[in-house]
Amino acid sequence: MPLATFFREIPTSVTANLSIPSAPPRPEPRVDLAAARLLAPLPSAWLAGLDLDLLVPLQFLPPGRLPAFTPPPVDRRELAEALAVSNRAYGNENADRLAGRLADPAVRVVVAGQQPGLLGGPLYCLAKALAAARWAAALEAAGQPAVAVFWVATEDHDWAEVEQAVVLAPDGARAFDLGPDPEPLTPVGMRTLGPAIEEVLRGIAEAVPGDRYHEWLRTVARWYRPDARFGEAFCRLMANVMGPRCPLLLDSMLPELKAAQRPWLRRLVERRQELEEALIQRDGEVKERGYSLQVSPQRGASPLFLLRHGERRRIEWRDGGYALRGRDEKPGTIEELLRIVDENPAVVSPGVLARPAVQDAVLGTALQVLGPGELSYMAQAAATHAVLEVMPPWVALRPQTLILEAKQVERLRELGIPLATLLGDHAGVDRWLAERDGGDLVGPVRRCLEDSLADLRGAILAADPNLERPFEKTREQILHALAVFGEKATAAAARKNEVVDRRTHQLREACLPLGKPQERIVSTAHFPGKYGPEFAESLWEQMELDSAHLQVIVP
Repeated sequence: MPLATFFREIPTSVTANLSIPSAPPRPEPRVDLAAARLLAPLPSAWLAGLDLDLLVPLQFLPPGRLPAFTPPPVDRRELAEALAVSNRAYGNENADRLAGRLADPAVRVVVAGQQPGLLGGPLYCLAKALAAARWAAALEAAGQPAVAVFWVATEDHDWAEVEQAVVLAPDGARAFDLGPDPEPLTPVGMRTLGPAIEEVLRGIAEAVPGDRYHEWLRTVARWYRPDARFGEAFCRLMANVMGPRCPLLLDSMLPELKAAQRPWLRRLVERRQELEEALIQRDGEVKERGYSLQVSPQRGASPLFLLRHGERRRIEWRDGGYALRGRDEKPGTIEELLRIVDENPAVVSPGVLARPAVQDAVLGTALQVLGPGELSYMAQAAATHAVLEVMPPWVALRPQTLILEAKQVERLRELGIPLATLLGDHAGVDRWLAERDGGDLVGPVRRCLEDSLADLRGAILAADPNLERPFEKTREQILHALAVFGEKATAAAARKNEVVDRRTHQLREACLPLGKPQERIVSTAHFPGKYGPEFAESLWEQMELDSAHLQVIVP
């Protein structure tokens, strides 16, 4: 079918103003992410309804809406049967029911995903999985049958993405890791955790006290064993933590999934030139609007990887055939590559700009739930949907959360510092503290000095216009020196009230452990250990499908 005809025949969908089940209003603070500049430029623009054409053919789902979507005719029965088996093994208590839903072609599929990070990966992995399940539940409540799937990206080989765990100890955030990468380019789904996992768990037990926490670590150690693989341990942990809220967990190396991908992997090879031209055009459109590219262009490189000798290497188009990056070998023919796809699709995997389209083709996705970084690169990846003629889904920015205890929320109120200020830079926090305890010491002087310098400039230029450049240089030096001194004065004023200063910075450390947003660094497994098995249910009940605001969750 010609591409233009294909897109004309896609049913037009409009978002429905449907009621999304959510928790009752609560008094916890929240932050407008875009206004506080806590979002990347493209997601901020799309939340404001700007530059939405950069996502075409994908459609952006604004907060408070549900997608209207007619599922494409995708046969998911074999994949669903395999997922029932694997999810039962993970301990997913709804494995059979969810797999049955997936097998029904009339059911909408909501997808989220992430690499299988150590100890469940950062907290946003759990939040993203629960958000996908929440969106599926909202569609169900609106009369649209739906099921949530969490794509576990075991084909990735980025060791840095999966080898670290961070916990919150009494003396602050502590990071533990598995050490240097022992097998570069080997997919994490093929790796075992190795003996270092025992040292990680032992270090965490020493860093974080408490009988409940240590009992939880003993449970975690049953899944995170030296001989366990990353994907298996991750899925067992997530199934346990989420309990009845757990979506279907889909290992991206599952044989039945790889078999279902075969025709789309072929199409990526057969339409390689068309795809490269489409990506070049889309990259240009993104840059013309003033946005940076999330994924650096790699001309002449395919969006595919080939697993050979245990190494996952990018396929490059070379001399009319293909070659593997980093290997000095004679190029193979396109026919040989297509034969590999047909006979052994398990060794061929899509890269970041092709995976969403392949995923959506196999699952018939209605809605993709994405983080800010992922959503940013969808401006580029969307071109792949068009070239492969995959029915485009809706895409939504995932909810973003911050876990604070009730006493921390109360302290935030007592201090009176806006949460957005607390999450900003140190200088902003110091300015707030200084103003709270006596105002801006240097600001009024700076304003008077600027006025005086402006008067002086007029008199000097009247005397000799050639003095303009020396004057401007002198002016900059004076104001710069005052600004440097002002920062020291502000910090000194902020420290004047030691109790307020200490409490403010303790709260900041809770929100930004190791200087990074809490949900992007603290491991999922830490929170059930600290707050008990009800933690995920608290997150489910309090998290709203609102992607425009940072939401405070009180466990």
